[in-house]
Amino acid sequence: MARKQSWSWLNLWTIGTVLIAAAVATPICAVIYIGLTPSDDIWAHLASTVLPLYISTTLLLMLGVGAGTLIIGVGTAWLVSTCRFPGKRMFEWALLLPIAMPAYVIAYVYTDLLEYAGPIQVLLRDAFGWTTKREYWFPEIRSLGGAISMMTLVLYPYVYLLSRAAFLEQSVCVLEASRVLGRGPWRSFFSVALPLARPAIVIGVSLALMETLNDFGTVDFFAVSTFTLGIYDVWLNMNNVAGAAQLAGLLLFFVAFLVFAERFARRKQRFHHTTSKYKALPGYDLKGWPRRLAVIGCALPILLGFAIPSIVLGGYAVTFFDAAANMDVLHHAANSVMLSSLTAFLAVAIGVFMAYGLRLRNEWIVKVMTRFASFGYAVPGSVLAVGVLISLGGLDNGIDGFMRDRYGISTGLLFSGTIAAVTFGYLVRFLALSFGSVEASLTKITPNMDGAARSLGHGPFSTLRRVHIPLIRGSALTAAVLVFVDCMKELPMTVILRPFNFHTLATYVHQFASDEQLGEASLAALAIVGFGIMPVIVLSLAITRSRPGQEEAEQPS
Repeated sequence: MARKQSWSWLNLWTIGTVLIAAAVATPICAVIYIGLTPSDDIWAHLASTVLPLYISTTLLLMLGVGAGTLIIGVGTAWLVSTCRFPGKRMFEWALLLPIAMPAYVIAYVYTDLLEYAGPIQVLLRDAFGWTTKREYWFPEIRSLGGAISMMTLVLYPYVYLLSRAAFLEQSVCVLEASRVLGRGPWRSFFSVALPLARPAIVIGVSLALMETLNDFGTVDFFAVSTFTLGIYDVWLNMNNVAGAAQLAGLLLFFVAFLVFAERFARRKQRFHHTTSKYKALPGYDLKGWPRRLAVIGCALPILLGFAIPSIVLGGYAVTFFDAAANMDVLHHAANSVMLSSLTAFLAVAIGVFMAYGLRLRNEWIVKVMTRFASFGYAVPGSVLAVGVLISLGGLDNGIDGFMRDRYGISTGLLFSGTIAAVTFGYLVRFLALSFGSVEASLTKITPNMDGAARSLGHGPFSTLRRVHIPLIRGSALTAAVLVFVDCMKELPMTVILRPFNFHTLATYVHQFASDEQLGEASLAALAIVGFGIMPVIVLSLAITRSRPGQEEAEQPS
């Protein structure tokens, strides 16, 4: 009886969940293994030449982007959540628009505007009579500072999104208590609202920093030597798998540091709401200069991070329409939509399977393996691409060796260098989005629903199909949209894993913009942005309506 009980966790859902999680974790394990057992001694060369530059540049980039996204994201979230000023309703959703603009696209646009031959510097020289660059100073856009600025403008919405949600969830009682004690809006913000929202803010900054580590297009275009650019250079230009794996393993250390540092920092701290009194937030009515500064502070990120790049791209699309509108763009768009749709479908299906398996059997092995599967989103795409190629290359070699020995047939590369490799890489990286959304939705369904279905003779699969899927349909669709949009923008993984002569919209835009031909890629860049706009607006509206009592507050009196 004891033996039977000890093996009771063995069932289709548990075994399937463990196997899927193991497959998803394979690329990460492959990177670590190859990095620890290199075949070529290139580490000493990297350590004595480029490694210090990679480390210092990556740290400075993370520090700059972290500070910028923190200030803009938290500041604008507090303003639109608790203050009253002109345009507040529009800013609530418009502040999320830059998240639809890939960092590499905005980098191409501002380089075209701000470089020496760009319209801004040409206008300055004409206006003041300058003839050479020696006669005036102008910030260099292709620099570390330029990369920090570009990434901050498109990544602050991660902090804004989670900070605003946290501010909207706070009870009005704590803010009222702060006002009773004589503290104004700003002192209440720093002493009450900010500490309560700290966990959400830190998660938002962590997501922004993970996207910073994942960026390839911006740092490549600006020639900023980061780990991502180094991995690409060692892998493709030096043709050294071991060196790329060692750099990827060191980059994993940065990621692990981001994940665990915040948890360690607040290991003995807890933040709880001590009341169930919820109503619309009071709203501080700004007047005079504070009102003007609030409007400017909310408008500038939208203007710089979305409006100007969109207008410039739109102008290029009109000017270069004949060159930009060609069958290649449609073909590459079809490739992007096909890969993104396939990945979104698989991610949601696997996410539902894993989350339901965890619900059925809350065993330690299932918990551990699902957490492993969720770690992929925290790993930069360039690192995962190295792991995917190592894993699938080993699988291809194993199949080829077996077929040669048994049947004398060479199968060649069945998975490496195909769209299967790209899809698998996308799935490893973005599975966490679907799994997290579905798991959060399933936890809101009372276990009594499962018991009622089982008492009516329905098994686990029938219960999932008839009961749970209709209830979690909204969260599943949301997860599918998020995965789809992220896949449309993904560049570093696609560059490394794509088949020969295979392009997506992201790689197409990167190729032309790197050759200083942004006009020819303008329609493709606008297509990438367009796919991300509607989900952003819908997400913002959902957050606005999420606070208890908000609907009543919005009704006219």
